[in-house]
Amino acid sequence: MTTAAASPSVSTSPTSSDRVRQVVVLVGSLVAAGAAAYGAGAFGGTAVERTSGGALSADATPVAPDNPAFRIWSVIYLGLFVLAVYQALPRHATRPRLRATSWWVLASMVLNAAWIGVVQAGWLAASVVVIAALLVVLAVIVVRLVRSTPDSTVQGVVLDGTVGLYTGWVSVATLANVAATLTDAGAGGLGLGATGWGAVLVVLAAALSVAWATFTARRRALALGIGLAMAWGLAWIAVGRFQGPLVDETVAWFAVAASAVALVAPVVTTLRAHRG
Repeated sequence: MTTAAASPSVSTSPTSSDRVRQVVVLVGSLVAAGAAAYGAGAFGGTAVERTSGGALSADATPVAPDNPAFRIWSVIYLGLFVLAVYQALPRHATRPRLRATSWWVLASMVLNAAWIGVVQAGWLAASVVVIAALLVVLAVIVVRLVRSTPDSTVQGVVLDGTVGLYTGWVSVATLANVAATLTDAGAGGLGLGATGWGAVLVVLAAALSVAWATFTARRRALALGIGLAMAWGLAWIAVGRFQGPLVDETVAWFAVAASAVALVAPVVTTLRAHRG
């Protein structure tokens, strides 16, 4: 049924716009990934945790993930590179889902590189605006993927899976970025104290993971990717609070529970969606 519905669009001859999109997205992805890698500490760059006076380090706030959490970027960048190559293949030039999302994927990579540049400059308030814009762009991609059906299992893994991991991680990173910016600005505990606000933000992350799981339930790779990345980030928040310079066992246990919610929610929603 899916093949029949998609075949008229797929069989259409590629336009010049399709070819331009394929080349620009491929080249742009390499440039954006290289810039982001340099800004994150590779090739002689300065690691993010050492920028902005250490405001984004692993012990700056109760909701800062421990350093190993950021290894997920290697997986995300690999997925984005594979996706860029996949969309550039001649036979994929007219795929509707790639037409609908490729430019947005490139925009997300540019915004990610821009975020690193902004924090390198020490502009934490601006970094919140940039990462919020990045999350909005990823949300647009998620909506477009949910509203369409993958052409194949490979497309589901390469496109939906990569976007899922990317979106899940940025969802956690956005909350951590907001907390770091408020702390750096001297906002203090805002009536709840560091532990109270840490717990609130972790609960918000758990609620967001459930919302993502519910919305993406019919796109298994997308839902599981988001859940896995959010569970990963929340688990490393827990690790960072159980040990290290900033121990906070209350936030740590909230993060453990939130990580479990993020992991289980997409499993439950996708099973229910595919049984229905």
